[in-house]
Amino acid sequence: MNEGMISKRYAKALLQFAIDNKSENILFSEMKVLAAAFAAEPRLRMAMDNPTLNADDKLALIKASIGGKGSGVFVRFVDLVVKNKREVYLRNIALSYVDLYCESKHINTGKLVTATPVDAAVTEKMKGLLQTIKPGTLDFEISVDPDIEGGFILYIDTYRLDASVKTQLKRIKQQFVAENSKMN
Repeated sequence: MNEGMISKRYAKALLQFAIDNKSENILFSEMKVLAAAFAAEPRLRMAMDNPTLNADDKLALIKASIGGKGSGVFVRFVDLVVKNKREVYLRNIALSYVDLYCESKHINTGKLVTATPVDAAVTEKMKGLLQTIKPGTLDFEISVDPDIEGGFILYIDTYRLDASVKTQLKRIKQQFVAENSKMN
């Protein structure tokens, strides 16, 4: 079995269980935090891959990564995953759960990355633009990344609109290199 199939099956089962227990909303926020923790700290994935760590230590690491305790359904699920020695799939399970939840609730995810903080008017304008492209509920977040040097990067689900200065400068450089190589 491949990693994607295993993760998707666990995520589907978890979503169905959470819906039956009316805890899908809290679990959604916990899975988002867990996925973000895996993205922010690559050593967490390495810890899950480590066979010398026992199940209790891995469970404690997961709880700590979401900020402490976790809901009863979350703890039971993570305990089940660790006991079945599937903890290496937790990141992908969390991502799959978030995707399945958003799909079931018709939620579009959007993200705006800018070089400097933006005001509420710009934020609302971007939200309005995204909702004209894909109608439905919008889960929108804003982040600041000075590395893009200016402009913005807009994400909606799996689409990306990159209007950053960094990317534009990179394209210009590539054009100059291409033109220069033709002259030689």
